[in-house]
Formats: sequence, structure tokens, C-alpha cells
Amino acid sequence: MNTCDLRVELPEAMTADEAKVLLAVKLFEVGKASLGQAAKLAGFSKRAFMEVLGRQGVPVFNYSAEELREEIGG
Repeated sequence: MNTCDLRVELPEAMTADEAKVLLAVKLFEVGKASLGQAAKLAGFSKRAFMEVLGRQGVPVFNYSAEELREEIGG
């Protein structure tokens, strides 16, 4: 994975750690980062990041209705 540095001015009410988590969640949500990549960016283990995703309402698994039916055997 190629990396680059990014400098952003944050609102006073937001910490750099909060911004990293929000960025990681969004990158995962739109498919630009894998679970492992996003977890690393946010500074969490995969398991802990999955909990963050749950609190943010972002599904960890992105199945279509058909894929889900096949997966559960319906």
C-alpha cells in the first residue's frame, strides 16, 4: 500500500485521533481501505475497529441480498 502524508486543519473540538478514526471508517465504508488497513490507520486491532464500525452504523460485511441468501442457504 502506498502511503502519503496529509496535513489538515481540524476544528478545535476535534482531536487528531478522532479525525483518524473518522477517516478510517469512511475509507472502509466506501471500499478504499480494507478492514486491516482502516484498523491500522485508526490505531486499533481489527476486532476493536469492528466494534467502532458497529457504533458508527457501518456494516463489516457488505453482502448483496442474493449473496446473503446464498450464504445462509435460503
